[in-house]
Amino acid sequence: MSNPSSGWPTGEMLIGGSAVRGSGAPLQALNPATDAPIDTPTFNSGTREDVARACELAAAAFDTYRAAPLESRARFLEAIADGIAALGDALIERAHAESGLPKARLEGERGRTIGQLRLFAGLVRDGRWLDATLDSAQPERKPLPRADLRKQNVPLGPVAVFGASNFPLAFSVAGGDTASALAAGCPVVVKAHRAHLGTSELVGRVVQQAVAQCGLPEGVFSLIVGAGSEVGEALVAHPAIKAVGFTGSRHGGLSLVRTAAARAEPIPVYAEMSSINPFFVLPAALASRGDAIARGFVDSLSLGAGQFCTNPGLVVALAGDALDAFIAAARHALADKPAQTMLTAGIYSAYRSGVEQLGALDGLALAGEGPAAGGPNQARGALFVCDAETFLSTSALEDEVFGPVSTVIRCRDEATLLRVAEHLQGQLTATLHLDTTNASDTALARRLLPVLERKAGRILANGYPTGVEVCHAMVHGGPFPATSDSRATSVGSSAIERFLRPVCYQDLPAELLPEALRDGNPLQLWRLSDGTFAQR
Repeated sequence: MSNPSSGWPTGEMLIGGSAVRGSGAPLQALNPATDAPIDTPTFNSGTREDVARACELAAAAFDTYRAAPLESRARFLEAIADGIAALGDALIERAHAESGLPKARLEGERGRTIGQLRLFAGLVRDGRWLDATLDSAQPERKPLPRADLRKQNVPLGPVAVFGASNFPLAFSVAGGDTASALAAGCPVVVKAHRAHLGTSELVGRVVQQAVAQCGLPEGVFSLIVGAGSEVGEALVAHPAIKAVGFTGSRHGGLSLVRTAAARAEPIPVYAEMSSINPFFVLPAALASRGDAIARGFVDSLSLGAGQFCTNPGLVVALAGDALDAFIAAARHALADKPAQTMLTAGIYSAYRSGVEQLGALDGLALAGEGPAAGGPNQARGALFVCDAETFLSTSALEDEVFGPVSTVIRCRDEATLLRVAEHLQGQLTATLHLDTTNASDTALARRLLPVLERKAGRILANGYPTGVEVCHAMVHGGPFPATSDSRATSVGSSAIERFLRPVCYQDLPAELLPEALRDGNPLQLWRLSDGTFAQR
């Protein structure tokens, strides 16, 4: 067995403060670039008993962890960030072997993971997420007096987090769901994605060590492994779990939603699922810089072998010579994009099948492809074209094909373009390319905007949707089926709100009030006090 201190995984799960070898089905990590097993170690799936133990520890840790001073919680998040940085090249090498992602991309993802942990540490210290609100008693009010009323947000309870296939660091064991849940005061039980088990264990040990280093209860964090759906469903069904964070397929997300809804106590599932991210190119912009937009579009489409939830899978524009030139430029740009290794053999197989199904649809024509693959699990980009009537009558064109494929929709006039926009399902993003100096483009954008606000969580102008900034203003969510709850974001500081709920305290004695609501404002928070927002 490998030594965890050597920077190489052991094949063990982490349940509270213990390292446990699963007793279920064996799981072997594979290198998607070669289709060969990674020689060490073999993991074994956990059992329902392992899930129950992790959840019981999380429940036992909850009240102690949520009561820890804000500074302690912030330092815990920073300790995780420091530990991930300290793993150095060993983490990047393992993630590269398991995902096929370029090392430079993984180094950037590690930086993002560390950055979002530090963002949430700062947010915890700031305390505004508590939404501390005070309404003073009015004993002399007629006809009835008003009680002393005070409100703050409290954490929901233990959270189940499912690692994502396409971000082995930033949306995985210590990724955004885990960071925001821990920031809220919720213990976390993570189910590692089977595509990067070793990477997950390395990061999980960092979190486990940070729990011990900061003197927190061991149940604040656990990492379990599972084959198939049994372990994941058992995790969501366990009564100790009070919310779920998930990034993945619509099928997987909806399965968890159904499991959560069928519980004696239904719980929220924040599932980021599928999106085709429509990319509107308005007439003046198309005429003046269509070639440049086409090249940028293909760069965005092919980035990371198209394995981004914000991949631009649909282009919408008015038919004509300018659109023909855009398609030709996109075809040439795509021909220069080599085939890239996808994350797993399963993802590659699904992509290949999806492209074949698109090619068999009536009314859809292949406009261009990337170069042929030269190795296992390599995806070549593909671009299709159809008219708006075909799109509006073909439901399969609204399904996400995970990978570097997109469809251009030819619209005969602005009314048809607006019909396409109105027809769309919920999306993570919608992009508008327009000439801001052109009155017609601006007018059309103004007509599109209210439609897109109903359809998407993020609307871009003259940009490309791949790339999600981790900051306070970011929204990475959207109406169904992009997510299971359009009121939430999985990226940015507002992600903490998913794992909180408000509690009102009426006429509570001063000594029993939460610190954030006490007279004198001992935490020096910005609070809404009798209708005035102030630090008092």
